[in-house]
Amino acid sequence: MSLTVVGTMAFDEIETPFGKSGKIIGGSATYIAWAASNFVQPINQVSVIGEDFPQSELDALAAKGVALDGVQHKPGEKTFYWSGKYHMDMNTRDSLATELNVLADFKPVIPESYQGSEFLILGNLTPQVQMSVLDQLKVRPKLIVMDTMNFWMEVALDDLLKVLKRVDVLMVNDGEARQLSGEYSLVKAARKIMSMGPRYLIIKKGEHGALLFYENHVFFAPAMPLDDVYDPTGAGDTFAGGFIGHLAKTKDISFENMKTAIIVGSAMASFCVEKFGTERIREITQEDISARLEQFVQLVNFDIDLV
Repeated sequence: MSLTVVGTMAFDEIETPFGKSGKIIGGSATYIAWAASNFVQPINQVSVIGEDFPQSELDALAAKGVALDGVQHKPGEKTFYWSGKYHMDMNTRDSLATELNVLADFKPVIPESYQGSEFLILGNLTPQVQMSVLDQLKVRPKLIVMDTMNFWMEVALDDLLKVLKRVDVLMVNDGEARQLSGEYSLVKAARKIMSMGPRYLIIKKGEHGALLFYENHVFFAPAMPLDDVYDPTGAGDTFAGGFIGHLAKTKDISFENMKTAIIVGSAMASFCVEKFGTERIREITQEDISARLEQFVQLVNFDIDLV
């Protein structure tokens, strides 16, 4: 049931209306691995770090069943760093600093031990890096999920379109879906994006949930209404980790099971935002996950009498 995760391992420094995090661990691959490891092991991690990345963090991931053979260590160099400040609505943020450091010339190498992995998720990286991973795989995974962002649509659209032809599921937010498609209606946008290659499209809408599109079908999953949202950083990646983790665990990539996977992803994301960084998703138990999934069932379950 192996899953390969490609993405960033980073330092974040976050300020929200609820406080400041200080320098903490972040990165797309970090969040995805912490979430997915609750459902499937091993997680085959592919990333790059500098010599300043704490060994204790690597040990904690390894203890959760994350294989680190594909994580490159660059002595004498610094790990990717991002700093941001969220506004009161927690949906908008300002990037205060972005230091690529080791990420600037990252060339991922897929170890032999990772070959044959059934599931692959490509975190938000340059399309060229995502393509190089696909080119290194000797056997195509059963399912390839990809995340991207508006920046690559602006500076590397041709490369992005080439990668889209080779993946099964694309994850973007609503603004990115509109930008990529040139359509305001998300239904029209989805149809256009799926014609570019992906069979499935997930459009994330933050606190308003997520949409799953496949052929002429659409499924909506709400986000959990929470008392406290401390830090939305990594919520999208945690969602992706829960989604791909459930699919890898069940080995079922039908549209019906993807509906369940979307709910699992939403549940994991709802934990992520409750504390800064990875703090909350590191401490949750299987009982916590089951209870939160039950809350989701109650949230969307209804009986009506049609008149």
